[in-house]
Amino acid sequence: MSQSFLARLPLSRYELDRDYLARERPALFDELRADPTARVLPIFQGEALLATPTSLALVPFDAIPKPAMLVYLGRSLSTTSPEPVGTPIVAALLEDAGHLAESDWGNLRRIGDKLSDRDTGLFAEALGILNWHDSHGFSPRTGVATTPEKAGWVRVDPTTGSEVFPRTDAAIIVGVTDSNDRILLGSNALWENNRYSLLAGFVEPGESLETAVAREIFEESGIRVIDPVYLGSQPWPFPASLMLGFTARVDPDVESILTPDGNEILDLRWFSRDELRNALGEILLPGPTSIARAIIEEWYGGSLQDKE
Repeated sequence: MSQSFLARLPLSRYELDRDYLARERPALFDELRADPTARVLPIFQGEALLATPTSLALVPFDAIPKPAMLVYLGRSLSTTSPEPVGTPIVAALLEDAGHLAESDWGNLRRIGDKLSDRDTGLFAEALGILNWHDSHGFSPRTGVATTPEKAGWVRVDPTTGSEVFPRTDAAIIVGVTDSNDRILLGSNALWENNRYSLLAGFVEPGESLETAVAREIFEESGIRVIDPVYLGSQPWPFPASLMLGFTARVDPDVESILTPDGNEILDLRWFSRDELRNALGEILLPGPTSIARAIIEEWYGGSLQDKE
């Protein structure tokens, strides 16, 4: 991954030591509650408490309502944040915001590109692990309720003692170009009809990333592609994806007919750079927090400013 492309991936930024060995200490949360330097990141209904419109609020344990779940995120490495290097940080899932209800809360999709490296990494980590807890409350083997252990990084089946570990769903997202170096964008059935983005899809069991690129592009567009090239990745905790960015070229030796699948993708369009720039305002592009936007701007050669 080139450094220039890495700089385009907001959710891949971090300034945090995950301090994984500390997760093994059974009394870790008791230790942290007694540590006056420890800080908590409150999460409520998928949003984080904000100190300012572009920074997270990290507060002492006694400043939050009783949490439904705690997860140890690690120790700050930031030299530019208010909290000193080494500050231990815990995510707290709140079922009731209580006295914090009237405070400002932020959505990662909207503000991820505006946060500092440390805050972006904290927010993405917190959402990812808390979303996993929300969907893995029961043992896949016995169906009984599991309990969180190891500072929130494992769930345990109390009847068998078996451990369930966090999962991340791998998904490819591809900047497809043709022989004229135009980029292929599609409109998803779940979006506004004028929103266009890159084609993407989940990697299936027993499938390589490169095979997933070829399969997904053909399934959604009818286009056969070659030369998949990995660009970079970023987490997308909505709820649990790791987006793996690629470029690929239309296979010049195979006749392909551009055909939306009609189920997930309703429309497909090729854009030259001039055509895409001139279409802004008519169409909406993916937001600046997404890897899709980063891949499009990498192809375009610079920033694209949305027109209202």
